[in-house]
Amino acid sequence: MQKYLFLALAGVCGTAAAQTPATNPMPDGSRDMYIGVGVQNVPRFDGARDNRTLPLPVLQVQWSNGIFIAGTTVGMHLSQTPSLEFGPLLSMAPRRDKDGLSQGVGSMGEASNTHASITGEQPGGIVPGDDRVARANKLSGMDVIGRRLTYGGFLNYYLTPKLRLTNNLTYGAGQDHNGARLHTSLQYMMEDVAPHHTVVLSAGVSLVNSAHNQTWFGLTKAEGERTRLGHYRPGGGVQDVRLGARWNWALSPSWILTSGVHVNRLAGDAKASPLVERATNVSVSTALAYRF
Repeated sequence: MQKYLFLALAGVCGTAAAQTPATNPMPDGSRDMYIGVGVQNVPRFDGARDNRTLPLPVLQVQWSNGIFIAGTTVGMHLSQTPSLEFGPLLSMAPRRDKDGLSQGVGSMGEASNTHASITGEQPGGIVPGDDRVARANKLSGMDVIGRRLTYGGFLNYYLTPKLRLTNNLTYGAGQDHNGARLHTSLQYMMEDVAPHHTVVLSAGVSLVNSAHNQTWFGLTKAEGERTRLGHYRPGGGVQDVRLGARWNWALSPSWILTSGVHVNRLAGDAKASPLVERATNVSVSTALAYRF
């Protein structure tokens, strides 16, 4: 089973680091492509108390010249050394409005504007129709964060054939296009769990500058007055730590079932934000993909 079985799941979490596909040596002029659909249960925004369940389209393409598409990320492998991977990245940062984060749709274009609003009973006995619902939503009164095209690069190194150290650096997120984020992780691939089954375990940490933290976890004076949460200006540093597991089941040479669970724990100034309702979020997903 090829190490290329890393399938990028588009839109699992708007601010999650892109999963860079491993280099896949192919004959000149060829390409590998996976297209699929599934379902995901993800937090409404980083630090939200509630999750929502949404459709999950999947797209991953890699060409023999090194160019690849993984969800809403486009990049290019430039290294000719098997143990080292590096190259440029372009990625689309999500939109956030009062309903939460938009979710990626497995392509660089938009295919869905669905947003989950607050439904069901809220903490403290608040129910839909109660005028306290708006106040219960901490994003009410916050400025809308538009989608942003971020750019940067990746540098991955294989410590062993199954253990990979990954580094993704992106810049350009946020209202002023100056948010920077570095995500570093260890990924361990187990191909011998059972025939046709691959499990990938990962652990990572994200470092951000103050502009990135201010975009997603800060409140301007105007936002603080509208939300009644107060003015908050976070600094840079460690934003979160993550643990993940992905299970890929090759049902046939063409069909793959890919499922995953990711746990994200906010840290530092991000965790201390008045917007944060729960410091630890869990995302789960599963999708069926077809290889062309």
